[in-house]
Amino acid sequence: MKVLVINCGSSSLKYQLINMENEKVMAKGLVERIGLEGSQLKHQPEGMDKIVIEKPMKDHKDAIKVVLDALLDENHGVIKDMNEISAVGHRVVHGGEKYSGSVLITEDVMKVLEECTHLAPLHNPPNIIGINACKDLMPQTPMVAVFDTAFHQTMPKHAYIYPLPYELYEKHGIRRYGFHGTSHRYVSKVAADLVGKDIKELKIITCHLGNGASVAAIDGGKSIDTSMGFTPLEGLAMGTRCGDIDPAIVTFLQKEENLSYEEVNNLMNKKSGVLGISGVSSDFRDIENAAFDGNERAQLALDVFHYRVKKYIGAYTAAMGGLDVLVFTAGLGENSPETRYEICKNMEYLGIKIDAEKNKVRGKVQEISTEDSRVKVFVIPTNEELMIARDTVEIVNNL
Repeated sequence: MKVLVINCGSSSLKYQLINMENEKVMAKGLVERIGLEGSQLKHQPEGMDKIVIEKPMKDHKDAIKVVLDALLDENHGVIKDMNEISAVGHRVVHGGEKYSGSVLITEDVMKVLEECTHLAPLHNPPNIIGINACKDLMPQTPMVAVFDTAFHQTMPKHAYIYPLPYELYEKHGIRRYGFHGTSHRYVSKVAADLVGKDIKELKIITCHLGNGASVAAIDGGKSIDTSMGFTPLEGLAMGTRCGDIDPAIVTFLQKEENLSYEEVNNLMNKKSGVLGISGVSSDFRDIENAAFDGNERAQLALDVFHYRVKKYIGAYTAAMGGLDVLVFTAGLGENSPETRYEICKNMEYLGIKIDAEKNKVRGKVQEISTEDSRVKVFVIPTNEELMIARDTVEIVNNL
């Protein structure tokens, strides 16, 4: 079975075609600047050179058609016929409280996705557009929605309810939803396999650390808490997002700086985080280089980031009543030994000890804890696309 995995942004589209018989990627790519001047496809067939196709694409339907044409091309394609694509798996950011797992896309599902757009106004609309475009071009091919929020639907009510008037939850669905769920689910399963135990026997903390970052507490294979909340703004300090702040700061800024709702929202989401503190960049590599050269604000930004991750690890260990496995994943978690070291430093009291030599690893699976560390610590590259493809196969096979 070959599964096409689609991830639509507002003006971009990422894809992978995966042969599920061996779980190998046959081709992958990225469409950029959809609906804008200079739109292009970067297409990478397995074992071949990357090609760039520059072509006007007014919408996502055009973009998906260009992708399908590239997959079928006699020179750089990897399939001979559209019918070789057995199913399409779509990454969807928000499924609200309705879905605790991936689902076959039906008209009823599409209605729910539309209803959830106010909860993810930047993400769900392009996800919906991408699904509709695929349905138009591949009407007989089954489609599956895999939600970022679904994995966290196992959180107990006391973990996801905010201490606001309860009627706001009932009226507007204001609660913690959590994100990066597909990534947290994937790496926790890999971690359980690596320690050779049933995931139901383990207490795992997964740290998805990148420009967007979140931590999840996974007890017995189920998410019981996570740092992102009603939106992806809550939690850790991130590349450009502020994370946890006193909510009164919002109204204070509106009054003292005469800022509108849109301006405060933009400030917290796009001008804050390690960018806001350092004044250097939202890219941790740039900040690490600046800190090495003696930039005090860059070092402060790193200190704030490490401290917040450390706090969440401690809190989630307390919430689960223990910890067996700690996982680092995503761009920063997979590739920054310095970040992992600073987060794990002085955590021996929790049973976390990392081996300096093992911790030099970048971008591949490896245990980095010492032999006498009570908690197993791993670097595990995430693979959300494979998780989406696996879910798609499971659902389609059960039709």
